[in-house]
Amino acid sequence: MVRVYAALCVVGTAVPLYFLASFVSNEGVDVRALIDQMTETDIGLFAWTDVVVSALAVIAFAVYERSKGLTTWWIAVVATLTIGVSLGLPLLLLLRERASASAAKPA
Repeated sequence: MVRVYAALCVVGTAVPLYFLASFVSNEGVDVRALIDQMTETDIGLFAWTDVVVSALAVIAFAVYERSKGLTTWWIAVVATLTIGVSLGLPLLLLLRERASASAAKPA
C-alpha cells in the first residue's frame, strides 16, 4: 500500500496545483476572483463545504494518530492546510503505514 499512497500523494498534489496554476495564469493573483468563482454557485459551495469538512476530519485523524505515537502527524496537517485533502489524507495514510512497518520490524 505504500506505493499506492505515494502515487496518490503525487496525484493529489499535481492535479489541484495544475488547476490553481491555470487560474493564476488566466486571472493573475486575484483573491476576489478566486473567492467569487468558488462561491458563485450552489454546487461550488457544496464542493467547498465537503472539502472543509473532509479537511477537519483529516486533521482530527492526524491528531488522533499523534496520540497513538505517530510523530510525523503534523506533516499531514501542513499538507492538508496548504495543498488540500487530496494530499493530506494519502500522506497521513502513507506516514501511518511506514510507521507501522518500522514498528513491526524485529530489533
